[in-house]
Amino acid sequence: MAQESLQGGDGSGGSDGARAGDVAAGVTDGVPGRLHRVVVLVDENSNPFELGCATEVFGLHRPELGRDLYDFRLCAAGPRTRMRDGFFTLTGVGDLSAADTADTLIVPNRPDVDVPRRPAVRRAHTRGARLVGLCSGAFTLAEAGVLEGRRATAHWQWADDFRARFPGVHLEPDVLFVDDGDILTSAGSAAALDLGLHLVRRDHGAEVANAVSRRLVFAAHRDGGQRQFVERPVPQTRDTSLAPLLEWAQERLDTPLTVARLAARAAVSPATLHRRFRTQLGTTPLAWLTGERLALACRLIERGGTGFEAVARLSGLGTPGNLRLQMQRHTGLTPAAYRARFGPADARAAPIRGRAGARTRPRGAQGHARARGDAATQRRGGKAGASAPGAVTAP
Repeated sequence: MAQESLQGGDGSGGSDGARAGDVAAGVTDGVPGRLHRVVVLVDENSNPFELGCATEVFGLHRPELGRDLYDFRLCAAGPRTRMRDGFFTLTGVGDLSAADTADTLIVPNRPDVDVPRRPAVRRAHTRGARLVGLCSGAFTLAEAGVLEGRRATAHWQWADDFRARFPGVHLEPDVLFVDDGDILTSAGSAAALDLGLHLVRRDHGAEVANAVSRRLVFAAHRDGGQRQFVERPVPQTRDTSLAPLLEWAQERLDTPLTVARLAARAAVSPATLHRRFRTQLGTTPLAWLTGERLALACRLIERGGTGFEAVARLSGLGTPGNLRLQMQRHTGLTPAAYRARFGPADARAAPIRGRAGARTRPRGAQGHARARGDAATQRRGGKAGASAPGAVTAP
């Protein structure tokens, strides 16, 4: 069939080893004004959907924000790259040398997972770049040896094959994405958008991530620990959606809320409410509520003009001490450090620096709470924020 060409940017210029901790401040390698460079390695037979997701999140100009967020490039091994099923041919992009300038290197989906791929991934990892595998891109990362002993995910259809080939990788096949610091992987298809927005939130804060999600007309945040596929039985008699209850609770985050109160509002038993949260959201009422409160607290801090005691009260986290505990647990930063990184320019202290993926960097204001310290792989989430005043508690 006739093939069309999709033009891309070049892969020239730039230095490697970016300071990812300075992404929000627009400082890379200590050079103000040089944006964090995101490079997508386009492989033969790559899926255009994941490539499109990366382009939408990292590659577009952001006039609504008054600034661009990233320096985005595409690169490939040759001058012409045949995309999946021959739908079109990608031309006009940089060669693989562009991967050697990436602060973040993204490896998208490819259906031919049995074909070994490029050494550019190992080189990028060695010099400290952040690596991202979308869908079956996890195979490319594992082939390069960078996932050995690490946590990762991939599309659930590839789980058995992945485990057989890479037994040294801790695969988590039932989550949307895994943030393992300097290496992040996502499940199939739309999970690429979830991981992309997670990275924007981690780099630039919740307010910027929300603006990007609005332009995408996509949910601002789905927890990385949410299941890849959720059973949604067709209601036989009446609507059992949680949407009205969630909206009601979001308007009352600063008030005491219990499972019993939420269940009464939904006109169900507490046990039924738990089942519906598990089925529809893949989490618990406690985890969801604590995550909403934390996200609100982060937005208030980013906007400025509100002291930490007021932020704790308005978000429902109760006290400055609990605000600090929850933020350190889920973003890796104290409230003061988060304000320095993401607050108004006149409130920022010196940039907090760290190598790409360092644990000192924020993982972002999460839309759902995590039961473990890692912000992206919580599965059950029943304990996060249990000590928070006003948090959901057992009846």
